[in-house]
Amino acid sequence: MACGRKDGKKETGEVPVNDTIASEENKHYRPHFHFTPEKNWMNDPNGMFYYDGYYHLFFQHYPDAAVWGPMHWGHAVSRDLLHWEELPIALYPGEEGYIFSGSAVVDEENTSGFGTGNHPPVVAMYTIHDPEKEKNGQTDVETQGIAYSTDKGMTWTKYDGNPVVGNPGIRDFRDPKIVRDTIHDQWVMVLAAQDRAKFYRSGNLKNWEFLSDFGMDTGAHGGVWECPDFFPMTIEGTGETKWVLIQSLNPGGPNGGSATQYFVGDFNGTSFTLDPGFKTALDKRKAFWIDYGKDNYAGVTWSGIPDSDGRKLFIGWMSNWEYAQQVPTTTWRSAMTVPRELRLIRDGGLFLLASSPVRELESFRNKITEEQDVSLSAPFVYKSENGGGLNSTEILLSLEKTGNSIVEFRLYNTEGDTLSFGLNSVKKEFFTDRTRAGQTDFSEKFAEKASTAPRFTSSGTLDVRIVLDKTSIEVFYDSGTAAMTEIFFLKSPFDHFDIRSTDPETTLKNITIHQLKFN
Repeated sequence: MACGRKDGKKETGEVPVNDTIASEENKHYRPHFHFTPEKNWMNDPNGMFYYDGYYHLFFQHYPDAAVWGPMHWGHAVSRDLLHWEELPIALYPGEEGYIFSGSAVVDEENTSGFGTGNHPPVVAMYTIHDPEKEKNGQTDVETQGIAYSTDKGMTWTKYDGNPVVGNPGIRDFRDPKIVRDTIHDQWVMVLAAQDRAKFYRSGNLKNWEFLSDFGMDTGAHGGVWECPDFFPMTIEGTGETKWVLIQSLNPGGPNGGSATQYFVGDFNGTSFTLDPGFKTALDKRKAFWIDYGKDNYAGVTWSGIPDSDGRKLFIGWMSNWEYAQQVPTTTWRSAMTVPRELRLIRDGGLFLLASSPVRELESFRNKITEEQDVSLSAPFVYKSENGGGLNSTEILLSLEKTGNSIVEFRLYNTEGDTLSFGLNSVKKEFFTDRTRAGQTDFSEKFAEKASTAPRFTSSGTLDVRIVLDKTSIEVFYDSGTAAMTEIFFLKSPFDHFDIRSTDPETTLKNITIHQLKFN
């Protein structure tokens, strides 16, 4: 669970897997290139690491129903971040409790002593959630345990010395993220503790020393803090390094429900402090979000990415706890976002964590159309001639002279489904409106209102990257400094895309539409 139900109870509403229902749901709703479990429930990404040519993705999983239940770690691997092979479950709940969220690292120097042969051990750290203690109303429900693998992460052994971090008297105490701090030659672990992040250090991944707290009166606090991540990043275009803390919370997102905020600062090996420029900006805005859409939660990054690659790679759970268990798929539930590269940008005193789809996506492009210098004195309209419509598509475009206009992009079909999104320059914000995009009646929270995101620049030029995959849209504005991810459930695929502006001077400088082919 971590990032989910707080009462530990199994949801009702189990639906037997029916081949006909499964076939229909796969046809209409299962994405082409976003990871989904073969069947039943999934939420947070967990334990991601790269080793020996494979990206490993673990995830919160209940294999017996399409609703949340006793948590396992599901497991999948990929060579290109887009084609995934689901493997047997990696970690099962036991007498000690459920297996909640956590992380994994390749222990290259065998600091843990778990290594036995030709391969360094992989060590996973996760939250042990005790449902009996929870049922009894106890506070010390959650502790931290580890497991290790000596076969490149394919099979796992729980450490017989668990828990390695006891509960200090905090009810919500979970989701450990381990990072190798090469600057201070130590393992660092950050975990979420109700309204703050707690930092620990270790030399061997088994014995942990508490270091410091962060965040009690900082950032958004509309819900419980969960699923942190922590890493150094070089500011783009400079040689300067800052530390980034990613911190999910539920509820309390900018558009309701679950969301993930971030902080930028410095780490001296013991404590994390905000950069003064970031703190000033944070005081004005209260929070900065890695994605302002409704459907990107609990995201974390891969460990072990080689220096020769150098990217910071991220993936999130593409849903929201407001309605995740009510969405209209019954044989499987939830997908992950497209994997993304994170970049740290500084514009004056403003730090922004920008994101963009991983470059591997470009290998699957098949250009459909390209146009340049199109006046928006009348709407630009594109109609798909593809039988599958626009359900596996990437659109790249740039606009000039947006001025004080409202620029609206629309995706729609002959069934009357319409998704509207774009830029309101007057309000200096982006928006996404799915209130008419297919089924919405399964939850009053799903399409309650349009989502909005701030724009961080006043430029009259706007670049946009749009990724569509059957039941989701991911939009990256202004080089990814503002992202919005939302899911939907259509009657039939979108087959039209148009662009319009309230200012006739606005120009579509260029647009390229790619069909994405993955077979």
